[in-house]
Amino acid sequence: MLTEQELDFLEQQIPILAETATKQAYWQTLAAGDKVMIAENGQLIEVSPDGSRKVVKEIGKPVKVTERFFTITK
Repeated sequence: MLTEQELDFLEQQIPILAETATKQAYWQTLAAGDKVMIAENGQLIEVSPDGSRKVVKEIGKPVKVTERFFTITK
């Protein structure tokens, strides 16, 4: 069984792993010859494998989410 400290350490790795997986999926999709959609500066942008970019539509600015923590007890 994991200690509280070990569990906290593993939980801290989740954002890093999620960012890495997202970047990997982005590049793998382009390498496969498919397009990807990204949100950037209030725009939805289609990125092609050749690097060209096309604005698809204007979107709302990102909303900052405040972190919230909770504990699940046994």
